[in-house]
Amino acid sequence: MGESKTPSRLNYSSVAISGRPGAGRSTLLKNLRPQLEPFGWEFFSGGEWSRSISIEKGKHDPNDPKHHLATDYGDDVDYQIDQALRDKISHPETHMAVESWIAGWNARGFKHVLKVLLMCDDSLRIDRIVNRDNATVEEAKEHLRQREEANIGKWKRLYGVDDFWDPKYYDLVINTYSHGPGQTLELVLQALGYYKVNGQPKA
Repeated sequence: MGESKTPSRLNYSSVAISGRPGAGRSTLLKNLRPQLEPFGWEFFSGGEWSRSISIEKGKHDPNDPKHHLATDYGDDVDYQIDQALRDKISHPETHMAVESWIAGWNARGFKHVLKVLLMCDDSLRIDRIVNRDNATVEEAKEHLRQREEANIGKWKRLYGVDDFWDPKYYDLVINTYSHGPGQTLELVLQALGYYKVNGQPKA
């Protein structure tokens, strides 16, 4: 089976992963890479990209493990990257996996894009941020509150949307509190139709 034929035989040609901080977006994107990169897929992390912009503008210390705020840069930056990504994955011939807070909403209306929403209990999201950023529980709670207030407020103002994580925008909703990283990956690969092309997963 030729590598060039595999992407076109999947159920979807791209994947857009959404979710709040700590829901597991970056982990899912990382776990998809070895499965799809051999077939020519591209990968994009909105979190990594926007962090680099914040650092470049001198708004965030590159040595600080905590994440930046979307208000560290202007509206035009968000809009340009959201529009560029939407334009790129609007083409069914594009094979790309992207993650950001609102990537799935940004891909709304594209039937060839698998729109994945990761949900998670707040306590577990906070615990993950504590471990990821080497922060105390109170620091993680406050940082999460500040980020969500700033980022969601900005995007509501930009796009006039109240809920970017309404399940109506998504093809697949996964609770990462009850599904570990491996199970989450399997659900996405199954939705893509990956195993019908590449064989069944290992036991």
